Amino acid sequence: MSDDGANNVTYDYSSYYGEDTFFAPCNYDDVGHFGKVFLPTLYSLVFILGFLGNGLVVCVLVKHRNQTNLTDICLFNLGLSDLLFALTLPFYSHYSLVGEWTFGEFMCRFISATHSTGFFSSIFFMVVMTLDRYGVIMYAHTVARYRTLRTAMALTVLVWMLSLSVSLPAFIFTKVTNESHGLSCDYVPENNAWNLYNLFSTNVLGLVIPLLVMVVCYSRIIPTLANMRTAKKHRVVKLIISIVVAFFLFWAPYNVCLFLRFLKYEEKLSLDCKQDGYLRLSITVTEAFAYTHSCLNPIIYAFVGQKFMKRALQLLRKWVPGIHFPYSRDLSNTSFRKSSVMSSEVTSTFIK
Repeated sequence: MSDDGANNVTYDYSSYYGEDTFFAPCNYDDVGHFGKVFLPTLYSLVFILGFLGNGLVVCVLVKHRNQTNLTDICLFNLGLSDLLFALTLPFYSHYSLVGEWTFGEFMCRFISATHSTGFFSSIFFMVVMTLDRYGVIMYAHTVARYRTLRTAMALTVLVWMLSLSVSLPAFIFTKVTNESHGLSCDYVPENNAWNLYNLFSTNVLGLVIPLLVMVVCYSRIIPTLANMRTAKKHRVVKLIISIVVAFFLFWAPYNVCLFLRFLKYEEKLSLDCKQDGYLRLSITVTEAFAYTHSCLNPIIYAFVGQKFMKRALQLLRKWVPGIHFPYSRDLSNTSFRKSSVMSSEVTSTFIK
């Protein structure tokens, strides 16, 4: 699906209709028919679930902004990133359904850049949360004085600026092109160096480095938690494992497929028509599967916590009067007090 890119922002559907001049002898109609049914359906589902879940996370944290700490700010920005990412999916759903870009040149560039920015900022904020948790657990007394609102705002600005910078080529080089089947919104770089950049940004910045940070940090956190006297430590360990495993399972297959396609375009990997068709189909499936990770973030990072769940249910009770939500009653303000005990602070960075 993504054309020569690897940053989840570029789409070239011409190959779905057997009109890719480079692969003219091959017939990819089956991939095209599958994509026209599979992609709009899954994109629509991811958009609905991602919009509702991440929207609720953002609303809850905004409502309780007076009790905000570094973890809450990271959760807020993670929800905002996934929300931004999800809002681009209806455009690509329509694009895959009709096989033509109908939203104009500016929207082609803007949606691509927005899609990429949401993707990278989501992953970067997960890295920030991982490093924050590592610092709280391994160096609690040292990092305590640095976990301030000013630090959180500085990190927020830094992550968004970095995400925008990494995504800038998507805005510059994505454009509307006139193909035989209609208008396409394609990534058209000036030279092959930008294709290498996209592969690097998605595979290295989007998967390898974040996964390495998670594995290293959490592998040191788990033994420390095991020695702590806290009733929630087993739950926290399960949450840690869920975070790493989910991130790997959802994104690794897509990144592997992108790397294989890059090797094929560079003529480092020789594939016949049948094998290339399988690779194209694999990219279509694994990409859509990877996108569903944005729906899981609210569950993994927010809704697993009793305190956050109570806040969310309180808000839903106001929005939907007359409907009873379990555990939404008898919630005193003491439920939301900040922890001062080290073990409570440690677990609260995982379970809000």
